[in-house]
Amino acid sequence: MEVKKLDYNSITTHHIDIYAFQRDLLTWFQEEQRDLPWRKDKDPYKIWVSEIMLQQTRVDTVIPYFHRFIDKFPTIEALAQAEEEQVLKSWEGLGYYSRARNLQAAVREVHEKYGGIVPDNPKDISSLKGVGPYTAGAILSIAYGLPEPAVDGNVMRVLSRILLITDDIAKASSRKIFETAVRDLISHDNPSYFNQALMELGALICTPTSPSCLLCPVREHCQAFFEGKQTELPVKMKKKKQRIVQLASILLSDKEGRLVIQKRPSEGLLANLWEFPNIEISLQYMTEKEQLSTAIKNQYDTHIENIEMIGKIQHVFTHLTWNINVYQAKIDKIREQKNVKQVTLEEIKAYPFPVSNQKMLKQYLDSNHL
Repeated sequence: MEVKKLDYNSITTHHIDIYAFQRDLLTWFQEEQRDLPWRKDKDPYKIWVSEIMLQQTRVDTVIPYFHRFIDKFPTIEALAQAEEEQVLKSWEGLGYYSRARNLQAAVREVHEKYGGIVPDNPKDISSLKGVGPYTAGAILSIAYGLPEPAVDGNVMRVLSRILLITDDIAKASSRKIFETAVRDLISHDNPSYFNQALMELGALICTPTSPSCLLCPVREHCQAFFEGKQTELPVKMKKKKQRIVQLASILLSDKEGRLVIQKRPSEGLLANLWEFPNIEISLQYMTEKEQLSTAIKNQYDTHIENIEMIGKIQHVFTHLTWNINVYQAKIDKIREQKNVKQVTLEEIKAYPFPVSNQKMLKQYLDSNHL
């Protein structure tokens, strides 16, 4: 039975029975793993899509999106040849839309450069857009059975407790410590199950608060449990305070009931998604309605009337919060512009919108009994 010494620069040296740790972890996973659609086979494309979707998003939220996305884009070729707007529409509601754009860009490279075969080595797969160390490790280990680390937040939390690692997991430099730990601990016979088991353990048992230590299959190997420090780990510095932005957004309808929508810039937050006209409210002598009305007249060269507030929405990003007052108004025909359209309620269904704007549309429909 192998007992291996783990010795890292910033960790107190621990001794852990690696064979027993692997056995206990893998036995638990084989018996308790969740039935998830991307676990049905080892298709690297499906695993790739699932891992990108799972970034910053809960499993329960991802499952229906994954099914719809794979139904619409079942292969590398299908996603590579799709229009970006179709892809964004399929991603609508998942947020972090740069994930979808990067995924499609990388898939196109795989289609053109690698004949539609997802690379099976660290160098090539890591060169793809949007594929960081975690995603590369997940695909290589789960799809191709290579003993590569896949270190996400769940894995860092589990190992910080198992090995009593006190380095701040919010620091980029800490990832190397955990990757080294995984390389030492990983099962070379079944790296796919090993990495998935660490993630599963973090999601189901070794949770951020109130970990279920009495149900943990590797409790006997956990240094934090023995020392009563499991709730103190992992160490993570506090996030910066979010910036709050006050916005006013407006749904403008003409006499045919068509609504004005505009496309966001191709770079930056919510790039290439569609939205309703909006402005950031400033503290000045004009009221919010006057600021909004003036901005619409200047931007669209149209007469605006019957402006009224129909609701409020708060939309929270990782770094900022939008507080949005939602208005509606009647307009005449607008001046045609690039990336500005007037669409019917039926036509609007084809355009990808941020969640905040989907909520605005619902408020508009409800307030007008449509």
